[in-house]
Amino acid sequence: ENPMQIFRSIPPSATPIALTIGNFDGIHLGHQAMLERLEKAAAERGLPACVMTFEPHPREFFMPFAAPARLTSLREKLELFEQYGVERVYICRFTHGFAHTTAEGFISDLLCDRLQAKWVLIGDDFRFGAKRAGDLAMLQQAGIRCGFEVDHLPSVLEGELRVSSTAVRVALAEGDLEQAAALLGRPYSISGRVVHGDAAGRKFGYPTANIQLKHNKPPLSGIFAVKLHGLGGEDLPGAASLGIRPTVKNDGKPTLEVHVFDFDQQIYGQHVRVDFYHKLREEQLQQSQKME
Repeated sequence: ENPMQIFRSIPPSATPIALTIGNFDGIHLGHQAMLERLEKAAAERGLPACVMTFEPHPREFFMPFAAPARLTSLREKLELFEQYGVERVYICRFTHGFAHTTAEGFISDLLCDRLQAKWVLIGDDFRFGAKRAGDLAMLQQAGIRCGFEVDHLPSVLEGELRVSSTAVRVALAEGDLEQAAALLGRPYSISGRVVHGDAAGRKFGYPTANIQLKHNKPPLSGIFAVKLHGLGGEDLPGAASLGIRPTVKNDGKPTLEVHVFDFDQQIYGQHVRVDFYHKLREEQLQQSQKME
């Protein structure tokens, strides 16, 4: 298997491609259905399976302070794309200039000319171009003119609920890890590098592994039952603490504190993943504040 190629700009494609477009924050069941459809359609047509995603998330670009909490960092998203058989990822830098690209320009310049898209898949609610003017109907019209097929996937339902990044955020904020896992098709996880923390590990009275967070606004807070993955062998059970204002370490980045039971190896610098299974309680800090 060739490793997945990652393009941090949109270079001209030498050959036609099959493409799906979206933010893919969280890679939930709806996103997974799209990636499976992409892989199948690409294989049927003998085209490489490609994804275009936006960085930063458009809502982070327009409203840096009011944007929703990110479910997945770019690295986490890329790792998941690779698991689903994506061959190329185009990371479209969401800049001032890009925000003003018309929907027509996006289709003709990027999709047709530069990427030679022959099959394009979007979710039902996908909007693109300046003022979000581009939608499925416009894409289908353009496909007839430029010679590409357009496919779209309706939302996936989990019970009565439409699976969306927003629904996952709501479940996490409410501490309903079981519901989040149902929407994601896997436990919610955060991955990052183990950094030096305060050896005292105050919150648990045990040594803790401190994991650097990529985003300053985690989508959940409290004390959780977790498993730590990525240190070889078995996933290690533990407890994790994540604050609304997570512990800020020496370099000013928020961290996730994980205590792994009966484990004392040195693991600094390693990239690990923390899978969240169950919320045990709110942070102690908040309890004592309430009493004052």
